[in-house]
Amino acid sequence: MLFSAEPKQSGLNMRWIPSQRFFGIFSERGHPVRAAVSEVGPLLLSRLLDLNDTQEGVLNIAFRVADENNLLLLDLTDLRAVLEFVAERASELTSQYGNVSKSSVGAIQRQLLVLENQGAEHFFGEPALKLADLLRSDRGYVNILASDKLMQHPKLYSTFLLWLLSELFEELPEVGDVDKPKLVFFFDEAHLLFNDAPKALVEKIEQVVRLIRSKGVGVFFVTQNPLDVPDRVLAQLGNKVQHALRAFSPRDQRAVKAAADTFRTNPNLDTATIITELGKGEALVSFLEDKGTPSVVERCLIRPPASRLGIISDEERGAIIKASPVKGVYDEAIDPESAHEILSARVEETAADASEVAESEPQSGGGLGGIFGGLFGTARKRGERLTTTQRVSRSVTRSVTNRVVGKMAADIGTSILGKQIGSTVGRAIVRGVLGSILRR
Repeated sequence: MLFSAEPKQSGLNMRWIPSQRFFGIFSERGHPVRAAVSEVGPLLLSRLLDLNDTQEGVLNIAFRVADENNLLLLDLTDLRAVLEFVAERASELTSQYGNVSKSSVGAIQRQLLVLENQGAEHFFGEPALKLADLLRSDRGYVNILASDKLMQHPKLYSTFLLWLLSELFEELPEVGDVDKPKLVFFFDEAHLLFNDAPKALVEKIEQVVRLIRSKGVGVFFVTQNPLDVPDRVLAQLGNKVQHALRAFSPRDQRAVKAAADTFRTNPNLDTATIITELGKGEALVSFLEDKGTPSVVERCLIRPPASRLGIISDEERGAIIKASPVKGVYDEAIDPESAHEILSARVEETAADASEVAESEPQSGGGLGGIFGGLFGTARKRGERLTTTQRVSRSVTRSVTNRVVGKMAADIGTSILGKQIGSTVGRAIVRGVLGSILRR
């Protein structure tokens, strides 16, 4: 859930009711949320796929090749096509970028398959979500991500959340300590983000949480047990609201102690004991004070929300989606010409050119097919000299081969062979600290 912006009110006594908007990776529950593979970037993808250093290097090479050759990486099909292209030209790429092995490409492809099986094809594509639609301040919005199905796919859930935070970090200006945040995130069931997460991914989450505060973005992790959040991430969270915990097992007892130790001690409260005694609507609360220091923990009664508590009906959800200001913007997926289509078209064009060259070459000894048959169909004995017809055949064969190979190199791998494609002159892809493309 994302709360955005500051509402405009026309009177002091007016009660503000924010507008709701539903989004979803699986579009049947809200406006579709998508992002291009290029926007996610190789660094973040490597963390999500849990690649080793060698595989991460190969993935970076694939993105570099795509950038230099104007190959748009929009969806996983495009990324697979570029990886296949890199594998086929491994020898030439190795001399320019370092070792490229087909086994590393295969390992990346397998990890992409795991991500794809979790529904990533719904997330990667166009049109991509514009952050401006989350930051609208004309009346204030509560943006709700429909996660009932997404929660069953934790790797995809992590992909979306980290991408969104990374985009915000790259696009929003530094604002320091503001009175009111521009955007506030509430990540429910936060344990899904960290369960079985590799160490590198947890480090990236910690980095994002730490850096994004200076952009005016607040982050809250919602979970039943504080042990669900790694200590390094938990240490970055200053505002804490702890509801009741029951100590029915040794793990529960450790959780109670861990939760109590994270609060600033109040000499008038036995925090560890009170956590197990809290009733409905009660919580232990500690917020950051004016100077950035945490306040002492206090036992509080939480005011219930002034709204209906219950499940929204499909009719109500549909009416909210239909009245949304972004209705129709993201509903239909588009598939513009990108890496997969460009590479496929070049292969077809090369095959057609090869056929034309074969037909246009001067025929000798019964045509080009007969020449090839005469040259390769009959084995030449050791030490036997080539006849005039065979020498002509070899010359024609080399001419055709060199022309086809030269055409493929010019069409597909020009910049890889040390040249520059004209359309890429003066064009530079700049990626930020989190690996996503900087928009300038």
